[in-house]
Amino acid sequence: WFVFSDGFRRSTVTLIAKRAIDLAAGIAGLVVALPVMALVAIAIRLDSRGPILYYQTRVGLRGKCFRVLKFRSMRPDAEAVNGAQWAIDNDPRVTRLGRFLRKYRLDELPQFINVIRGEMSLVGPRPERPEFVEALRKEISYYDERHSVRPGLTGWAQVQHSYGNSVEDAIRKLEYDLFYLKNVSTFFDCAIILDTVRVVFTGRGGK
Repeated sequence: WFVFSDGFRRSTVTLIAKRAIDLAAGIAGLVVALPVMALVAIAIRLDSRGPILYYQTRVGLRGKCFRVLKFRSMRPDAEAVNGAQWAIDNDPRVTRLGRFLRKYRLDELPQFINVIRGEMSLVGPRPERPEFVEALRKEISYYDERHSVRPGLTGWAQVQHSYGNSVEDAIRKLEYDLFYLKNVSTFFDCAIILDTVRVVFTGRGGK
């Protein structure tokens, strides 16, 4: 009854307004973040060998895949042996600088470009990798409901729950995602963005 209740029927006006705000805020955010991004790029180049930016396939709106942009925080060969896998505490694949970037979410800054392109929103469920989505949709009922909106640069689950690396964590995060989907509004988005700023400055919840 929860998934099919009226709250999940988002109006066209709400979605158009959300996209307009995303575009304006995405451009402004990218301009403001450019100096920090330049410093991060230089630091990555000095810290370890490999590309500065990392492209990774994620599942977005209506299950369509896109390439998310991130600053590289792991070794270039991080998945050469075992393939796709969740990050863990004290993950040996993460570089020295990468631990700092991930803690304060600075590795996510290039995703302002994904927002401007229309592949992501400022606020929404975080996009997951196809390999994990395929497994999780078999384990968790209504998991694909989170793909009914654009994935977010930040989200209600991200400010309420730390990074997860298990099916149990994914279930817990989906609860927060469904709550967000049922209550999408500009006011709620602004509250999540303000909470995200607090998380970034305190480093709470990062791995």
